[in-house]
Amino acid sequence: MNIMDFNMKKLAADAGTFLSRAVQFTEEKLGQAEKTELDAHLENLLSKAECTKQWTEKIMKQTEVLLQPNPNARIEEFFYEKLDRKAPSRMNNPELLGQYMIDAGNEFGPGTAYGNALIKCGETQKQIGTADRELIQTSAINFLTPLRNFIEGDYKTITKERKLLQNKRLDLDAAKTRLKKAKVAEARAAIWAEEVTKSEQEVRITQSEFDRQAEITRLLLEGISSTHAHHLRCLNDFVEAQMTYYAQCYKYMLDLQKQLGSFPSIFLSNNNQSSSTPVQSVSTPSVLASASASLPSVSNSVVTSGISELKSSSGSRKARVLYDYDAANSSELSLLADEVITVYSIPGMDSDWLMGERGNQKGKVPITYLELLN
Repeated sequence: MNIMDFNMKKLAADAGTFLSRAVQFTEEKLGQAEKTELDAHLENLLSKAECTKQWTEKIMKQTEVLLQPNPNARIEEFFYEKLDRKAPSRMNNPELLGQYMIDAGNEFGPGTAYGNALIKCGETQKQIGTADRELIQTSAINFLTPLRNFIEGDYKTITKERKLLQNKRLDLDAAKTRLKKAKVAEARAAIWAEEVTKSEQEVRITQSEFDRQAEITRLLLEGISSTHAHHLRCLNDFVEAQMTYYAQCYKYMLDLQKQLGSFPSIFLSNNNQSSSTPVQSVSTPSVLASASASLPSVSNSVVTSGISELKSSSGSRKARVLYDYDAANSSELSLLADEVITVYSIPGMDSDWLMGERGNQKGKVPITYLELLN
């Protein structure tokens, strides 16, 4: 019975406190009660924390969209994470595309030019898919997890202490309101002096509790600067992971380009253009060593003074083949990367082409695939 009486008294006290806070809050909103304002420094810290929380959520959610564009896959990963189970392994988009290309290449025949090209492209797409998985894993550990820990951990603690501070502030202002009313009543001789003394003591207690809670909240909020410093390190890790990913993709595609060449005859036929004009090749830098490296530019690096001299003379030169090239018709000569052939010009030939000879074979070759030798 004693325990029950104690619980009933506690519930009554809590209900009284809640009612007092509700009345104070309502009167403040109606402009009928004074409100204790927080100091400017604490207000700035609260604003900074709220701003940090909002932008951290936006950055985190958009990073998740960047790493996993499929919303259904994100939902599935979320549920498996909440269930503390590992999500089933599935092919990502590059890997799936790569598998389709490899299957198609095997269907068309690895010995055919198109089938062989599809297989090479498929293998490269699978490499890109593996790099994509590594990017997602690294970014999740080094970037997304720290951001989520802040939202679900540190900021929740800040929110809890901020709510306590708000309650202490309401208790303080309610006590001040009661003291003010008591003094007015005392002046009218409506109450005894001890009632005023009791109200003054209540104000001192609530003021002390408010000051202590304000200090606790301030200390937590000042940790936001450390949070920013930590998130900056995480951001650097994310940028490094992206740089590694794009460097890997660049390397894979550069290797693929060297294996395949640019297939100008195929590209031109798809665009309903004449096959007599080759597509200009894309020259790329040899090393992607840092984030400040320049992007590859489109240029015709082989149109040099040597080509001009060769076209203006009746002589011939040796040339090294840069990329594989499949002849589009019987007037052209197929090429293999790194082989050396003899080239020369004949009157009336298109400026983008030379005549090439390899033993008893001869035919037109695009100059963009050649490097003249001394």
